[in-house]
Amino acid sequence: MAYFRNRTVNLLNVHYGIHSLALTGSGAFYTVFLLKAGVPVPAVLLSLAAILAGRFFLRPAVLPLAKRFGLKPLLVCGTIGSGLQYPFLAEVHGVGAHLYMLIAVAAVADALYWTTYHAYFAAHGDAEHRGQQISVREATAAIIGIAGPLIGGWALVTLGPRIAFRTTAVVLLCAAIPVLFTPNVKIAKEAPNAFRKALPGVLLFVADGWIACGLVFVWQLALFISLGENFQTFGGAMAIAALVGAVSGLLLGRFIDDGHGRRAAWIALGILVLTTVIRAASYGDAVFAVVANAFGSLIACLYLPTMMTAVYNQSKRSPCVARFHIAAEGGWDVGGSTALATAAGLLSAGAPMGAVILISLAGAFFSFFLLRGYYTGDARASAAAIGMLAGADALRSPEPDAFADAKDGPR
Repeated sequence: MAYFRNRTVNLLNVHYGIHSLALTGSGAFYTVFLLKAGVPVPAVLLSLAAILAGRFFLRPAVLPLAKRFGLKPLLVCGTIGSGLQYPFLAEVHGVGAHLYMLIAVAAVADALYWTTYHAYFAAHGDAEHRGQQISVREATAAIIGIAGPLIGGWALVTLGPRIAFRTTAVVLLCAAIPVLFTPNVKIAKEAPNAFRKALPGVLLFVADGWIACGLVFVWQLALFISLGENFQTFGGAMAIAALVGAVSGLLLGRFIDDGHGRRAAWIALGILVLTTVIRAASYGDAVFAVVANAFGSLIACLYLPTMMTAVYNQSKRSPCVARFHIAAEGGWDVGGSTALATAAGLLSAGAPMGAVILISLAGAFFSFFLLRGYYTGDARASAAAIGMLAGADALRSPEPDAFADAKDGPR
């Protein structure tokens, strides 16, 4: 198992495992706690959109910090900052000052953490083992996710939100420890055309952010409502899903690394579309909703390795991994915040929640179009996608290596 020989990636996966313990514990109740605390569903979605918009405008400030200090110190600070938002979450009671403070803290922490984490993982990962390394990461998160939501639900009901969310903050502090034993990644002062060459990654993340709106954020609220707004029942449903994901883990990573990326893209699209439709149809039915939630865990072992292999390999080949992920994460914020605002508007206008979940389908098909171009090395497909945002010049003179990494990387 050569993909285990990379010590830095192994330490990053340990970090991610601890991080996942926090996110699948009390962190899994982030959105539904806001609902339970008296924030209406459209306002919950608009709060998430505000966090993403804040991240978008704050993220450019990461670059001068990365050039001065490198990625490692920023990743450590971002991990610690991620924990600081949870004490604010515990104090939210409806729309008010504590919610606004939560949005501000979360925007700063997430802008720092996710940009540097993805850039760091891309810089130290191995292109020939990328799919398997990502699958190990997601399988680890799935295994941890079995106990996390059960503990989180119990803690919220038994100990109260303050203790539960402060414990989550402490766990995230511990997640910074493995990163301390990894090497730094220096960022060049100048990297010509770095942002332009990041455009394929930006487009993939725009699609992924749009997908997350219905399939994750709206769905979590729909599931919680379908289960009678009970924290422990919700935690049990999340644990069942994690168990399914752990059993199914590592399915697609080797499949991608062995040269079957195009078929993996088809499988990933199928799972995304089917999961979205099943979740939309299950709203209001507790048993069906639990099944739909469990089925969605296949996304972590099928769609995520397919998508992130493409993103990480493009990033590592780009002039600058930090600049690439600053741009790509900005794309995620644009896709996610736009979709969340759209969903909030639809719900406010009286649209059924199940129907709103279906907006993720648009992102799923766009993501498939982009991934097919990456794994087949189809320059015309990639040029057409880039042209949607970059204009006619991109169509006339596409970057020759934009999606053509497949020729010497995973297929």
